[in-house]
Amino acid sequence: MEYTMIPSGQHQLPPLPYSYNALEPIISEETLRLHHDKHHKGYVDSLNNAEVNLVESRQNNAYEYIKYWENELAFNGSGHILHSIYWSIMAPIGMRGEPGLYTMDEINKYFGNFENFKEQFINATAKVEGSGWGILTWQPTWNHLEILQAEKHQNLTQWSGIPILVCDVWEHAYYLDYQNKRKEYINEWWDLINWYEVERRLYLAMMGQVPMTSMSFC
Repeated sequence: MEYTMIPSGQHQLPPLPYSYNALEPIISEETLRLHHDKHHKGYVDSLNNAEVNLVESRQNNAYEYIKYWENELAFNGSGHILHSIYWSIMAPIGMRGEPGLYTMDEINKYFGNFENFKEQFINATAKVEGSGWGILTWQPTWNHLEILQAEKHQNLTQWSGIPILVCDVWEHAYYLDYQNKRKEYINEWWDLINWYEVERRLYLAMMGQVPMTSMSFC
């Protein structure tokens, strides 16, 4: 399969696959607009800025600020990828489906049953220290799913793991709607999961692909 390379500094904010009020009452329109249009766009802009500065560093053989720009690259690139997945694995009421055949098979093989998987994911996500994510990944190194906590996007990762299902627990994702009640937000968010998209992402991850967009909803 051929891939299109994104030139340095030309990443773009993906549009939401649904309207801003489509996830209410679980996630408000105000939260979604702020989160997508401001926070996610900030990651995209900073990622582009880091890439452009690294191009200039290579051209000029000037690496005085390499530590700073490499950190910007990792932090903002991770934020862009995870947010793009986050939007795609949520859906309006009536479009969320049930866990698919690949998803259930892999969950049952590794976690024992769906309830074990759900409880581990919710509790791991709720206990992320500070700001970060709960992430279900497909780990091709072991050929099974894994649940990880990610602090500051790029930390506590497992190399080669491909994110399948992600829950954002930075405060900007839920504070307007739930204040400091992170666990309540996660439990409510669970009902937004687009299991059709999770199934698609798992299938593609098994082939080494990480799509940055999903199907759009009316």
